[in-house]
Amino acid sequence: MILGITVVYILFVIGIGVYFTRKSKTVSDFVLGGRTLGPWITAFAYGTSYFSAVVFVGYAGKFGWSYGMAATWIGLGNAFIGSLMAWAIMGRRTRVMTHHLHSATMPEFFGKRYLSKPIKIIAAAIVFIFLIPYTASVYNGLSRLFEMAFKDYGLTYEHCVIGMAVITAAYVILGGYKATAYNDFFQGIFMLVGIVAVIGATLSLKGGFYEAVTELSMIENTKGNLAGANGAFTSMLGPDPINLVGVVILTSLGTWGLPQMVHKFYTIKDEKAIKAGTVVSTVFAVIIAGGCYFLGGFGRIFANVDSAGNPEIGFDNIIPSMMEQLPALLIGIVVVLVLSASMSTLSALVLTSSSTLTLDLIKPFSKKEFSEKSTLNIMRIFIGIFILASFLIALNKTTLITDLMGYSWGALAGAFLAPFLYGLFWKKVTKAAVYINFFFATFVTVLHLIIKPKWIIAGFNLASPVNLGAAIMIIGLIIVPLISLITPKFEKEKVDEMFECYAKAE
Repeated sequence: MILGITVVYILFVIGIGVYFTRKSKTVSDFVLGGRTLGPWITAFAYGTSYFSAVVFVGYAGKFGWSYGMAATWIGLGNAFIGSLMAWAIMGRRTRVMTHHLHSATMPEFFGKRYLSKPIKIIAAAIVFIFLIPYTASVYNGLSRLFEMAFKDYGLTYEHCVIGMAVITAAYVILGGYKATAYNDFFQGIFMLVGIVAVIGATLSLKGGFYEAVTELSMIENTKGNLAGANGAFTSMLGPDPINLVGVVILTSLGTWGLPQMVHKFYTIKDEKAIKAGTVVSTVFAVIIAGGCYFLGGFGRIFANVDSAGNPEIGFDNIIPSMMEQLPALLIGIVVVLVLSASMSTLSALVLTSSSTLTLDLIKPFSKKEFSEKSTLNIMRIFIGIFILASFLIALNKTTLITDLMGYSWGALAGAFLAPFLYGLFWKKVTKAAVYINFFFATFVTVLHLIIKPKWIIAGFNLASPVNLGAAIMIIGLIIVPLISLITPKFEKEKVDEMFECYAKAE
């Protein structure tokens, strides 16, 4: 039954890709969907790109274990900071200015907004390099769940990674952004239905919500600010609220600077659609993200603890192990739920990376002019290369999903959040500030990856790639305005012309 449900779903997804092959004839169609997508399609594309197996398997498992029911705050932060505020503050300005500057990617926006071809090239390189570990983390999380669901069929983790890579390549290469966006809409519906069913069924294994909370409250905490206290994992702020804040910041504010997320605002049909999209994406995030982290908060009553206080099965296997006891039909729903979430995220990542590499690196350095067909073919080739690189990293099963995503989001959002956000609102951001912020975010991330430091400041664990990424983002929001105040400004007339677009109503 599980295999049958999954095969039918996969054929449906690829069918949409085939259908949109004929409708993606230009670069604008392939990358932006022709900027014609309505609020529901765009909002679901935003939400499903946001939440994947990384959240459902990796983050819900790891942080549910660490913070108990308080992990639900992460999901609510994702909804109200990562969705509601992102749409309300950045949606219109991003859509209007990128349209005005004729930019199809975030690096292209940086190049035109800051009048610098080198900035565009550096940004494109950052995107391509640091989206790879994020994509690998999605493959990792999804394949762990598939390994659990299909172990009776003899499928291993490696088989699952290969399968996901092939399926993602097939429908993104075929249909481009419109295929991914319409798939995202249907995938979002599956996710909404699935998460509600899974939470109810999983807690029923422990006798229901009240009994599950009671059992969780009996577990003694051995770490954090409430060490030794029973009930820490059912308390409002959990056993370690300081480090909980770091997770909320990275996973919520981080979306403001991620190219695959911001890209959704480029594609929306008009300004009116942004208001509806804001509501839809927020409600979607409350249910999906809130539900994932809420479920993960009960992980301790489903897994045994080792001598170090960690789960014997490993953090990334907590959620799959919770699912093992469910009936076959519900496991099939879980598989489709996580597959839906993950394929939408994967498609957004590979499309963002390939379009960035082609439009912002290959074309600028080429002496010959590319036709629309040639450009599309190059993008499709780089989709394959990007997926292959992510696949090879994902084969390393020992790397924690949270670490892969932490480094990826830390570098990307750390480098891009401040220059992008200030660039939409403030005319006085300078070229030097952008360069310095790019260097700071990527250098600190790579240095941390190499030396694996044990930094803990006032209880805030900077040894964690997640907390490090949150700190880099916040520091970037300080660096950019400070450097901009003391470095040469752009000519006033040129910047004023860029900002004139905001005065025009559609």
